Amino acid sequence: MQRTFDVQAVREQFPALGRTHNGRAVVYFDGPGGSQVAWQAIDAMSGYMERGGANLHGVFPTSTETEEILAETRLAAADFLGAAPDEVAFGANMTTLTFAVSRALARGWDRDSEIVVTELDHRANVDPWLVAAAEQGARARWVRVSSETLTLDESDLEQNINERTKLVAIGLASNAVGTVNDVAAVAERAHSTGAFVAVDAVHAAPHIPVDYNAIGADIITCSAYKFFGPHVGVTAIRRDLFEKMGVYRLDPAPDRIPDKLETGTQNHEGIAGVKGALDFISSLGEGTSQREKLTSAMQTIEEYEAALAETFRTALMNLPGVKLYAAPEEVRKTPTIAFRVEGHAPEEVCERMLEHGFFIAAGDFYASTLAEKLDIVDNGGFVRAGLAPYNTEEEVGRFTEALGGVARGE
Repeated sequence: MQRTFDVQAVREQFPALGRTHNGRAVVYFDGPGGSQVAWQAIDAMSGYMERGGANLHGVFPTSTETEEILAETRLAAADFLGAAPDEVAFGANMTTLTFAVSRALARGWDRDSEIVVTELDHRANVDPWLVAAAEQGARARWVRVSSETLTLDESDLEQNINERTKLVAIGLASNAVGTVNDVAAVAERAHSTGAFVAVDAVHAAPHIPVDYNAIGADIITCSAYKFFGPHVGVTAIRRDLFEKMGVYRLDPAPDRIPDKLETGTQNHEGIAGVKGALDFISSLGEGTSQREKLTSAMQTIEEYEAALAETFRTALMNLPGVKLYAAPEEVRKTPTIAFRVEGHAPEEVCERMLEHGFFIAAGDFYASTLAEKLDIVDNGGFVRAGLAPYNTEEEVGRFTEALGGVARGE
């Protein structure tokens, strides 16, 4: 029996949805830049601070309770990503974690080494690897993105991954246009040459189930502020790679996994909030284990959002003067809608839609190489509207109607 998705019940879990702007109810279509925070995450953070926080390794209750919170969140994050708890580390955000991991891995690279990055990715899964490669004299190869299909060139992937390749960095989904990449196929090719695979799941994690072993990732990283929690980065690194990876750390700091990657004192209240966010997601699913509930919930979320996104894209395609940027219908996508309106700068569109209570954003969203390929960098980039499980069909309808007015110059 298919479980019904109760969007109104979901909306009740997000206090920010009660906000108004200029007398209008706010509609948050800015999820790709950061989702709103669920009550369970808010309560977990405030509860931790209200009871008294402490640093680790003390014998007193606030210290031992902090260690328990970290262990519980690590277990929940592992279940969310399909990893083992000791493979999961926390950090400031995906970008900071990736810089730390890239510097560690690059210690074994030289002038005969190569890395592979893509034109579709957010630069957070490009530049840390480019910098690390340059420092070691290694070569970087770029996989092309098609400006027509907004998908990666499979033949280019095949040609660029070779016996010199040390690492392939690829996004699970594009944060700009929503294209979901076939990471499993890329990983199979990379592993056949002995290369590691680093996956940016920041944009995918709020929208689709993630199993980092199933897709062949050696490293996968995401950020809780995209899936209804606070600003905390989460990474999972395959145990055998993690254990031999020489990270930059203080001499007295632990040299065991995953602690050795968690430099300095962590954001304990934020990590408590990550557990709250994952508890909220789990509440939307079914199963006997936390992993089953989280996977079930993400399948339900994807199904709901995909149907809503199809309605959204179809409506925009029928609006004169609106250019939609999306992969072909048969390509799996997140509910991220990128477009431009003829005769209107993207930021102007955002300002006009704000008059109707819609929160959307304009720019290249750090997918700058894709924006360059599409020749829209110098004229404002995209307008991006993204859906979350708290958005509704009624909001999509009102957005389309208001955008039609902007396109008509009303």
